[in-house]
Amino acid sequence: MLSRTTTRAVCTATLPHLISSQVRPACAVLLRHAQTHSKRTFTSTTLVQRPQRNLPELKLKLESEYTHAEPAWPHPVYTAEQMEQIKIAHRRCDNWSDWAALSAVRILRWSFDLATGYRHNKAVALDKKDPSAAKQKYSMSEEKWLTRLIFLESIAGVPGMVGGMVRHLHSLRVLRRDNGWIQTLLEESQNERMHLLTFLKFREPGIFMRTMLLGAQGVFFNLFFVAYLVSPKTCHRFVGYLEEEAVVTYTRTIADLEAGFLPKWENMEAPQIAKDYFKLPEGKDKVIDLLHVVRADEAKHREVNHTLANLEQNKDPNPYVAEFPKGAPRPTKGLEWVKGTGWEREELAKLAVLPVPVTVNTTATTAPTPSA
Repeated sequence: MLSRTTTRAVCTATLPHLISSQVRPACAVLLRHAQTHSKRTFTSTTLVQRPQRNLPELKLKLESEYTHAEPAWPHPVYTAEQMEQIKIAHRRCDNWSDWAALSAVRILRWSFDLATGYRHNKAVALDKKDPSAAKQKYSMSEEKWLTRLIFLESIAGVPGMVGGMVRHLHSLRVLRRDNGWIQTLLEESQNERMHLLTFLKFREPGIFMRTMLLGAQGVFFNLFFVAYLVSPKTCHRFVGYLEEEAVVTYTRTIADLEAGFLPKWENMEAPQIAKDYFKLPEGKDKVIDLLHVVRADEAKHREVNHTLANLEQNKDPNPYVAEFPKGAPRPTKGLEWVKGTGWEREELAKLAVLPVPVTVNTTATTAPTPSA
């Protein structure tokens, strides 16, 4: 067997004397053959081929598209009276941090309206002059509302996760507790994600909208992450103002549905995932009932984030997991006491000094005194 060097020399020496069409294929075959057999193996041990195991494919059959497992954070049950009391509210700016947060929300709102084709403000103005023209030019259909709501909820689930992640890592670094903030922020993020999963049962976004969501989430996540490292107070105020806009959006959606502008949703039932998560009772499980519950959730997020923005970020405990006197107006997960502009730190300080009733176990028996 010729080595690669000898083969190359033979081919080079005979190349001028032979016709190229004859020598080139022969030399190519010789060089390839020599290169293959000239390699030395790394080891002389014979390779043993292990028999391949046929692993069984894991297939789990779910009862439905939505598993009925108990959620980590059960959703509170709202009454119809509580949800009807939800109103549009706006907190005035007190300092430069608030102005920065509000300006960022206004810029985001303008971009959001442009991306989703939202024209409700002009519709309200024009409706006073020409209702038929307003409905023809600026009316929002079910498809347009779904585009807006899906886009809104895909972004709204980011702040809670970022805030909880940053505080979780901070707690690990400084080796101390976080005063109960992490749980509330992660619960808020989960709640917004359930809103998104609910609206996805009405419509599956196309490739264009998925691309928009991917870009918007990537940009917003990184910007909010950096901003939360710099000023978490401003970030919570930003989310509070953002939730104010969400309450406005759902209020106008409900108004359009009640006015008969959204006929497809008038008698439509809410998806099963919404019935299970929000605990919608029978007879109150229509789309209109779903929108009322989601608006109440957004109003609660508005209150929570405005309240957290009023606190000292590094030392104040989270009032939504604290214990307050029963019966007194206080922050809760439900809608018992709703404050659209958030609870002030001074109000919470007054509540903290009130006596908390202690529950005494009257069924406990006294242990016998041991004899001397």
